Amino acid sequence: MEGSGVEVTDEVSVNGAGPSGGNRPRVCVIGAGSSGITALRSLKERGIEYECFEKGSYIGGNWKYDNDNDQSAAYKSLHINTSRQMMEYSKFPMPVDFPDYPDHFRIQEYFEDFVDHFDLRDTIRFQTEVESVVPAEGGGWDVTWSSRDGESGTDHFTDVMVCNGHHWDKRWPEPAFPGSDTFEGEQMHAHDYRTPDIFEGKRVLVLGIGNSATDIAVEASRHAEATFLAMRRGAWVLPKYIGSMPTDRATTGPMARAPIAIQSLGMSLMLRLAVGKPTDYGLPKPDHKLLHAHPTVSQDLYGRLGHGDIDVKPNIERLDGDSVVFEDGTREQIDIIVYCTGYKITFPFLEPDVFNAADNKVDLFLRVAAPDQKGLYFIGLIQPLGAIMPLAEEQCDWVADLIEGEGVLPDKLEMYREIADDQAKMGRRFVKSKRHTVEVDFDPYLRSLKKERAASRERAAAGSLAAAAV
Repeated sequence: MEGSGVEVTDEVSVNGAGPSGGNRPRVCVIGAGSSGITALRSLKERGIEYECFEKGSYIGGNWKYDNDNDQSAAYKSLHINTSRQMMEYSKFPMPVDFPDYPDHFRIQEYFEDFVDHFDLRDTIRFQTEVESVVPAEGGGWDVTWSSRDGESGTDHFTDVMVCNGHHWDKRWPEPAFPGSDTFEGEQMHAHDYRTPDIFEGKRVLVLGIGNSATDIAVEASRHAEATFLAMRRGAWVLPKYIGSMPTDRATTGPMARAPIAIQSLGMSLMLRLAVGKPTDYGLPKPDHKLLHAHPTVSQDLYGRLGHGDIDVKPNIERLDGDSVVFEDGTREQIDIIVYCTGYKITFPFLEPDVFNAADNKVDLFLRVAAPDQKGLYFIGLIQPLGAIMPLAEEQCDWVADLIEGEGVLPDKLEMYREIADDQAKMGRRFVKSKRHTVEVDFDPYLRSLKKERAASRERAAAGSLAAAAV
């Protein structure tokens, strides 16, 4: 990759070479987004045979603007909210001439270069959708697929790596606000937002206080007649820079090894000095400590609030004709409501008795392995305080060990005990909401993956010694 200034790994072996001896694994990879392409790199590096099915015509998944798989939520002005140094794959760094926070066009360029560097493009079946994944008699998985040109079929695989993402199935307010069905204005989900021209001269209400909500509210405030930002609870808003340093670099390294109470206090003090408190700008006081919910990252929100270009409102009580009534009793005439209410975690190709993510709750060992479904792995099904890509990379290298037989999972009881312990810990750590069911802390989770990868290799070695001794 031109301009990276860093040596990257050499191209890897040809797809399908397979491990020597024994039954050759054959892996189905679902999706060629940021998690799928690093799965392909891990498998190809080992010579493990695979098929990758991508619903759209492009790699990049959610990062491909107007992706024809209908699953991308990227709006035209989108920039990453974690710095490139934290987001890049360790085996393929971003170019040093990229800015700290590239836009999605450059991120897509980076993914394209990744695929070409590791010679993965010809191993992806584009415009091909996986319709069902079912356990096969005798083990493995039967995968049924169909392509846009009319082809279809069912293939058998030993393992399946699910990389279809979790930011595409829109979650609307549940239950719907009273009056939603008769509201005279437009109602849309953030997933469908692309450019701010739709706000020109309108009175706009954005519901939510996450990253998409603040980005869209800021954009609307530069075009709309009036912009309102409503929320159910307060949030901590982090700038992209503290001083001249990307904020996320202040939360990694030695700081990430401190107890969470120390991390929260240290970050709170830095934030207080840098930008003040949310209440200084008219936002509600957060009902949790910093780092106990996914923070919102915005360099521009406080400025727009301070200028009076965005008015803060509490949650919606009801919709009434052409107006919205808020929980404090105030009423505003509104032309467009943008619901930034997140996404449901769904797998349309998996029956609920195979794997179920009801209420966004997922029972997976280390957020990856399904204890009751041998050979079923989920990549990137996490929401880190940081970027998914390096974590997905480590997940894939560990899963490749397991598929190849160089690693062995713990028994089911131990896996379920670990899942229960982790969920209890995260329940105490984060605000209870559907947004935080897959939340992880970047550095601790990465260390846990590395530790388990080493342990799984030790189990495999011990098993081999025991078998040889018989």
